[in-house]
Amino acid sequence: MRNALFFMLVSLDGYFEGPDGGIDWHRVDEEFNDFAIEQLDTVGTILFGRVTYQGMAGYWPTVPAGDPIADRMNTMPKIVFSRTLDKAEWNNTRLIKDNVGNEVTKLKQLPGKDLIIFGSSNLAASFAEMGLIDEYRIMVSPVVLGGGRSLFKGLHHHLPLKLVSTRTFGNGNVLLSYQPER
Repeated sequence: MRNALFFMLVSLDGYFEGPDGGIDWHRVDEEFNDFAIEQLDTVGTILFGRVTYQGMAGYWPTVPAGDPIADRMNTMPKIVFSRTLDKAEWNNTRLIKDNVGNEVTKLKQLPGKDLIIFGSSNLAASFAEMGLIDEYRIMVSPVVLGGGRSLFKGLHHHLPLKLVSTRTFGNGNVLLSYQPER
């Protein structure tokens, strides 16, 4: 059985986007990129909500071939969950419009590497509501934004988690990995 993981980079005050929607505060360096490659190599399918999917689909195909992250992002199987998209044109992407909980449960039961949600906070909140996320990987960047879009906005119930690991990066980022208490 595969696990569904969620990865998001947030500010110290819990925002994944700044007040202007920007993410220029992300601390990305060689160590972060090595981590990104390691993480991508442990998963088999990337899950997106519509907004994040459109941003990623507009960016990664423009990165020249040979970039190890772009090569993985462009070739890995991807699923976008959206009621409003008519088609998903990014290479190796499937669109799911309905029965999200049932579809994810089926995906988790298939053999293979884990599933991962990148960004897509609304999707993650929806999955959390349904109890579909097996691990939350929250990378905290040492910056206070003072406003923006809050992680897990839209979650309507208490979500008890247990810390399973931490990792500190040289640039000040800290990766916190949690599992739901079940």
